[in-house]
Amino acid sequence: MISNFISSSENETIQIGKDFSSQLISGDIVELIGDLGTGKTHFVKGVSLGIGVKKSAISPTFTIVNEYNGGRIPIYHIDCYRLLNSKELLEIGIEDYFFGEGVCVIEWGNKIEEFLPLRRYQCEFKYGEKVNERIIEITKLEKI
Repeated sequence: MISNFISSSENETIQIGKDFSSQLISGDIVELIGDLGTGKTHFVKGVSLGIGVKKSAISPTFTIVNEYNGGRIPIYHIDCYRLLNSKELLEIGIEDYFFGEGVCVIEWGNKIEEFLPLRRYQCEFKYGEKVNERIIEITKLEKI
């Protein structure tokens, strides 16, 4: 399954994330790929709003993981941008998040692709032709 979206603003990207969240269930992994400023964190804000989290999602660039509770399922927001090596990933207990009760949403997931389960959503964010335009492609990957 592939879904393509074009966003012209931060609010539209948040709404796309909010709409996407309706299909997420406990145990899902959502890998976010894209350059800086393409809307990954705004998309996560929408996912958390759609799941019913009251606290606004912020980028966990320095903390690596933010946990959001209070919605229909927990969200584990992981940012791999600053990871130096795979050892750091293991030190934060990544398996606990992958197999926990919530949904893992992973910014810069392409940096840890070898650790990601084969069954996951892959969301790629790209700059569009216009200044504020973003292209979001969501693919559901399944076991081969």
